[in-house]
Amino acid sequence: MSRPMLLVFLLLILIITSQFEWRQQLVSDMDTNPGESQKQQQISKREEGVKEKIILSQEKSIHKLNELVKSLREQLQQCRSSNETSNGTFGSLAENVIELERQQILED
Repeated sequence: MSRPMLLVFLLLILIITSQFEWRQQLVSDMDTNPGESQKQQQISKREEGVKEKIILSQEKSIHKLNELVKSLREQLQQCRSSNETSNGTFGSLAENVIELERQQILED
């Protein structure tokens, strides 16, 4: 379940960053005077800030997902160990029942 979520996050990052690159190319093509170049610099600084925020947000999400995976693995291990314990108990009980039935048959 975590792999599909991670792939979706990566896809979103690619889409968002590619849109920023397209915008930069379009604005640089339209840039003809110095006033517009200053605006372009401000826009690019803002875009870089947004990219950094997105990256930090994705890193936090990945960290949370890794913690969830770790927790689920621990829970799975606990379930497996309790399952093995209960299977062992039921197995010994079944052996005892079979032995008692044999004894009853021998006594009859």
